[in-house]
Amino acid sequence: MNLMKKGLLLIAAGVFCATLAPAATTPQSGTVISENSVNCGTKGGKKSLDLLCQDYVVRTASVEYHIRQQKPGDKALVPVNTTIDFTIDKDKIKFKIDGKSYEYVIVSEASISAAQTPAN
Repeated sequence: MNLMKKGLLLIAAGVFCATLAPAATTPQSGTVISENSVNCGTKGGKKSLDLLCQDYVVRTASVEYHIRQQKPGDKALVPVNTTIDFTIDKDKIKFKIDGKSYEYVIVSEASISAAQTPAN
């Protein structure tokens, strides 16, 4: 009897994990709602130069993601109010705009309450 309970628990845990795994790679839709340049390090010796990275806010129906460039050298800007289809892989968000691939680090995320969601 005890072995049967453990078996059922193991099967239930496996099914639960299987339902969560594809969610990370399922394409989601969102809109880039803002862009800021933020300090992301320095370069040089005596005359140090501040390096800037682009920081974006991507809003979906229920979550707001704050994402940032991985390297300061990536100069391409993502236009504000651009709708993107993206996937999340661990701490990275990946999407394409006009055939160009982008990969950013997710800095933070926040749930959007019903009061903050814009009415359509």
